[in-house]
Amino acid sequence: MISALAPVARWLLLALAVLLVGPALVYFGTHSARADWRTASREPVGLAPDPAEARRAMVQVYGARAVSWRGAFGVHTWISVKPTDAPEWTTYQIIGWRARYGGDALVVTQGAPDRRWFGAEPELYAQLEGEGVDAVIARIVAAAEAYPWRTTYTLWPGPNSNTFTAMVARAAPELRLDLPSTAIGKDFLGPTTFAAATPSGTGFQLSLWGLVGVTLARQEGLEINLAGLTFGIDPFGLAVKAPGIGRIGATENPVREIAVD
Repeated sequence: MISALAPVARWLLLALAVLLVGPALVYFGTHSARADWRTASREPVGLAPDPAEARRAMVQVYGARAVSWRGAFGVHTWISVKPTDAPEWTTYQIIGWRARYGGDALVVTQGAPDRRWFGAEPELYAQLEGEGVDAVIARIVAAAEAYPWRTTYTLWPGPNSNTFTAMVARAAPELRLDLPSTAIGKDFLGPTTFAAATPSGTGFQLSLWGLVGVTLARQEGLEINLAGLTFGIDPFGLAVKAPGIGRIGATENPVREIAVD
């Protein structure tokens, strides 16, 4: 019996090693995984327009490497909105430690949405602006406030900050949001939901509690989720997606700016 299980164990160890290659490269590479979060910068990086100059309604979705060792595996994401003529941005995100002891993990803040996430530089994943975006913002705000796991947070496989961003994005398919493969938790659909539209609204996904699943969509391409880590291929963007590393391939800008008129 033991000898029969040995090949299976070897394959499992090999699969685990392959899954961990990307995170190891990130951790020992240029990522600030070993930086001290207490002294890390939270300054904006200049990706968000000044509300005093950009009067049109706008939505932006950001992500940045998570704090400490977690950043070797994935990113933390958030979504920011600015209605027409609003004097400042409003950002919605889930912060895990606030869910401790049943607290509300949904954090709503005003100010620059493109701040560094404890030293990690944010990346803009999606941007939407135009005459019809105020209606989109209303849906985003309603979806954020209705998020069902505001007092529950699980780093892996979810629900976490990326679960929140993915769920809110489904209420605003105009964003065409393609969350990166490093957004661990984006595939968590809930304890009793196993199929849903993708966050981009351009396809569908199947997922067992965020641990095993498959995604097929025009925007996301084909993604395979194993143990919460994602492999994928984007045939239209000529790129592949790898655990820990993210998108590899074509230099096209994944950010879509869409005017809704």
